[in-house]
Amino acid sequence: MRIVVAPDSFKGTIDAADAAEALSSGWRSVRSADEVRCVPMADGGEGTLAAVVSASPGARLVDVPDVAGPDGRPVRGQFALLPDGTAVVELAVASGLPLLGGELRPLTATTRGTGETVAAALDAGATRLLVGLGGSASTDGGFGLLSALGARLLDRTGHVVPDALSDLDAALDAATAFDRSRMRFAPSGGVVLLTDVTNPLLGERGAAAVYGPQKGAGERELPLLERRLERLAELVGGDPSHPGAGAAGGTGYGLLAGWGAVVEPGAPAVARLLGLPGLLASADLLITGEGRYDATSLQGKAVGEVVRLAEAAGVPSRVVAGESAADGVLTLSSLAGSASAARSEPARWLHRAGAALAEQWAART
Repeated sequence: MRIVVAPDSFKGTIDAADAAEALSSGWRSVRSADEVRCVPMADGGEGTLAAVVSASPGARLVDVPDVAGPDGRPVRGQFALLPDGTAVVELAVASGLPLLGGELRPLTATTRGTGETVAAALDAGATRLLVGLGGSASTDGGFGLLSALGARLLDRTGHVVPDALSDLDAALDAATAFDRSRMRFAPSGGVVLLTDVTNPLLGERGAAAVYGPQKGAGERELPLLERRLERLAELVGGDPSHPGAGAAGGTGYGLLAGWGAVVEPGAPAVARLLGLPGLLASADLLITGEGRYDATSLQGKAVGEVVRLAEAAGVPSRVVAGESAADGVLTLSSLAGSASAARSEPARWLHRAGAALAEQWAART
């Protein structure tokens, strides 16, 4: 038999690559003669770089030292460079919420470090760019990223507005123009934004209203962030209502309007990049999984996408989850006896889940 093991990460406990290995080793402990292929998945957010590198022969991970973290302190940036010249950047690596260590900065967090990472990818010869939007700490509309690529704010006299990153709101109020003249050119193969978010930039479904609270914004900060994004849209132009413009604190909008990017659903794009449709065409079974499985899992997330691809290929699928709100899903919490026990040793219980699925399959045949 040919088995494809393609889980997402079990967030907060184990990444997708290690989850795939644990599931596959559990399966092989029962059915050692089967051919098992690990394809760790992602949807453009957390784990996208790791998934691309682990499943793409010839891909290499490139470190970018000392880019600006979301609070301005230096962090390590990374991008993946594929043999065809495509560079993959995961926004959360340099501009993610976990980098703040719980000290959220709703008004001052920046995406500049992601822009510095993108610039490094261009310097390395990238001819196409995929940017995974997810896990952002910032609601800067992508201005920090664009500024790292050379964008500037100008006042009515044509002079550069200073300190735009340290006090973005004051800079936007003082500016009368968004200057692209010194921006780096986008790669010839284009810029694709990977996200499962369809929110616009502004309004009750916008970046500030929906995602601002996750980044520490309260009743005082939310109107300020909405006004910031409105002002940025006035200066940059484009279409703030475009689906996905609100992704990553408005970074979707910044790259759409400021750099000519396009948006694609993250999970299908990553699946194509990893060659998953072709692997499933010759598979007998798909195993996938994530930390918590519920109704939203089938709505644009990685697990839902691989299950959809398996159905299209006529391949049966099995889902493993840490916990599940749906029937028919093998959960680690049931195997371990509790959710806390499962979270404390995820690899152990994923191995056991893989073995249990193999035992069930053997009993059927």
